Amino acid sequence: QVEVVESGGGLVQAGGSLTLSCVASGRTFGSYATAWFRQAPGKERESVAAITGGDGRITYYTDSVKGRFTISRDNAKNTVYLQMNSLKTEDTANYYCAAGTRLYSSDYARGMNVWGRGTLVTVSS
Repeated sequence: QVEVVESGGGLVQAGGSLTLSCVASGRTFGSYATAWFRQAPGKERESVAAITGGDGRITYYTDSVKGRFTISRDNAKNTVYLQMNSLKTEDTANYYCAAGTRLYSSDYARGMNVWGRGTLVTVSS
């Protein structure tokens, strides 16, 4: 059974950068698709980025983060990263990592089986 734990959140000024990490337990994590989601206070959960399992050749991003965020994976470290650049105040949210055996490009959450508890990102103006 795979479990995931997020880290790397914190307080950053607008225009700054953060890198989130999603570290997984379980030897099969490398084959899992992984996605990042976020939820701001009072708002619904939003898909942010996703990456296929294996070599992570295919990635997806929601429009609001394209060109600013990069998702990547290091299977040797059982870790998926979310590099966030040019952060905006509207990026403030709790960021969640999830992993699953299948990735649906139109609905990342649909194929996710395992969810972390999140790491908080706060972007100040």
